[in-house]
Amino acid sequence: MESSSSRRRFLAAGLAIPAAGLAITTDDKHSQSPSPSPAPAFPKGTTPKLTYRTLGKTGLRPTEVGFGCMVTSDPSVIERAADVGINLFDTARGYQGGNNERMVGAALKAKRNSIILSSKTPAPTKEEALKDLDTSLRELGTDHLDIWYLHAKSKPEQVTDGLMEAQNIAKQQGKIRFAGISTHSGQPELFPAVIATKHFDVILTAYNFTLDPNMNALLKSAQDAGIGIVGMKVMAGGFRQLKQDNPRFDIFHRDGAMLAMLKWVLQNKNVDTTIPSITDLDQLDQNLRAMSEPFTPADEKLLAARLEFLRPLYCRMCGECDGVCAKGLPVADMVRYVSYAEGYGQFAMAREQFLTLPAHLQNVRCYDCQECTVTCPHGVRVVERVSRAQELFA
Repeated sequence: MESSSSRRRFLAAGLAIPAAGLAITTDDKHSQSPSPSPAPAFPKGTTPKLTYRTLGKTGLRPTEVGFGCMVTSDPSVIERAADVGINLFDTARGYQGGNNERMVGAALKAKRNSIILSSKTPAPTKEEALKDLDTSLRELGTDHLDIWYLHAKSKPEQVTDGLMEAQNIAKQQGKIRFAGISTHSGQPELFPAVIATKHFDVILTAYNFTLDPNMNALLKSAQDAGIGIVGMKVMAGGFRQLKQDNPRFDIFHRDGAMLAMLKWVLQNKNVDTTIPSITDLDQLDQNLRAMSEPFTPADEKLLAARLEFLRPLYCRMCGECDGVCAKGLPVADMVRYVSYAEGYGQFAMAREQFLTLPAHLQNVRCYDCQECTVTCPHGVRVVERVSRAQELFA
């Protein structure tokens, strides 16, 4: 691993690799790249159209569709994506029991200097965060991250001076280029607080067609402040991972519903890039199509129908249920854990998240209550979904 001084020299010089979109300095938020090489089978005999957007004031130029590695187990899919020209890859310290970073690092080793690499820490303290960072760098086989996120924050009080200091220290040591924060929920109060710190370069946020339209104003406020926006949870629960024997398979795979979801996100120019999960080459090709096909009225009609199927299953993370459960359960989190298991196929990760709850909450059972105190304004079947979490993970 290089010394801190050599890292600083490297970061000061920047990444001068136009083909990967990392050092383009034009002001366009949306432009087409040169054709990548080698050509993928997309479809046979053609090359994909790759488009880039500038990530806030970072100067980074990620492809509009990046690669969320959370549920990927086949490194050849990651390698193919990099060969095609996808240049943003996102992982986290906790994914797949800590093994995801190692796999991602090995798959991208030969292309490290032509891609944008991000990871995350859920640590609550400066010391733990910096320890996580060193572990991430070691597992990824790199001396720096392009973006390092404070992960899964939902309230301003979770964004502590200590954690921001950790990011500043990491920048000074050349271990990260840009400071990020990720959020699954709590955006109405979190976004203004994050902007006010004048500390963060990037926000990674849940964003999909099911969420409150008021989210658009928050995205614009961050963009106006020069903060880059990366969209996650763009597939509204990850149901593209369903297997063919699942009764919901046809609902989420026929008629191009999953492609329409991604195209819906890309039409918003306040979203700089996205990191949908990709597990196989078919999903990779589908995501590449999203960069070259417009969102159409037919797509809009399709998503309106799909929303009815998602309504009882998927939490919009609006915060309306916070503190409402008589037993003190974090309802939105528990519904999200079920989505990890049933939508993304990540049972181990979902159970690990559930087991972080205090013991007395792990032992709560919805059937012990005569009446639920939580009513979801969006139609999520709260008792059914939370009971499912208890059944699966307790």
